[in-house]
Amino acid sequence: MKDPKKIAVLGAGSWGTAMAIMMARNGHFVTLWGHDPKHIRKLKKQRSNTQFLPGTTFPETLTLSDDLKKTVSNHSFIMIGVPSHAFRDTLTKCKPYLQKNTVITWITKGFETDSGLLTHEVVEQVLGPNTRMALISGPSFALEVAEDLPTAIVVASPNIEDANYVADTLRSKRFLAFPSDHIASAEIGGSIKNILAIAAGISDGLGFGANARAALITLGLHEMVQLGNVYHCSESSFLSLAGIGDLVLTCTDDKSRNRRLGLQLGKGNDRYSAAKQIGQEVEGIHAAKEVYALSKKWSLDMPICMQIYRILFEGLDPEIAVNKLLLRAQKVVPTLGLT
Repeated sequence: MKDPKKIAVLGAGSWGTAMAIMMARNGHFVTLWGHDPKHIRKLKKQRSNTQFLPGTTFPETLTLSDDLKKTVSNHSFIMIGVPSHAFRDTLTKCKPYLQKNTVITWITKGFETDSGLLTHEVVEQVLGPNTRMALISGPSFALEVAEDLPTAIVVASPNIEDANYVADTLRSKRFLAFPSDHIASAEIGGSIKNILAIAAGISDGLGFGANARAALITLGLHEMVQLGNVYHCSESSFLSLAGIGDLVLTCTDDKSRNRRLGLQLGKGNDRYSAAKQIGQEVEGIHAAKEVYALSKKWSLDMPICMQIYRILFEGLDPEIAVNKLLLRAQKVVPTLGLT
């Protein structure tokens, strides 16, 4: 560790806790903040997040807090790990206590509820366009990060210097961090992959097999690129850890909450009972609503995202939806026109 830093992580769920553990393990002094005092007291007592990350103990350099003002005002490197629907509110509450030139990073994925804004657009609205900011995205499960298994992610920012600074802070032998200035494509990839993971889970829950899953992943990548075109993202920017890498991981491994939700839907459970069984935030539900609205707004042909929206919010039978998608794929096989 060349330069240990004081880092605040806001959000004591699985992802926030995992990142806090990883950074503390690598020599940083980390404060993990949570909004629920009872939950924070439990974490302090157990020195572990047994609910989300069983078997992983906190390093000595990780402290806990439920005092947002004190936590934010004492740190110039802040990582936000709250769900997308709480992202703006968290930024707004932090704003009065931020130090000058504070670096704001986040692991939150998804478009903002109702507005459809990308997360960096929300940061610019709340904190100003000159804010030092960076998104962390890529193929990574919280449990594996907490267990110190090898992981590679992208740190994306509108300013490549800020991306490099954050990547250098996070990087270790077991946690590879690659800087990028393709922030919009990283945000879009991190959101749509959750919808596609629900689709892959439904297909597998129906027993449709690996062939159908591979088809959905490939067709889903095309939908990701289509939405990216609206934000002037290059097609090649989705052939990255934050694009195809995160998509493959989330669609194929049962550690994914979104995939598990899809599995339950494919087996005949309704959205509410499926989400209750998982017991954690399933970001793909929120993303499906926002991406559906954006596809309508921009007249985009995104049939997988549309069918998942209809399953989640209109009660469409999952088997009918997946059969429609696979039949449609026989007529049009989209390809990425990469140059």
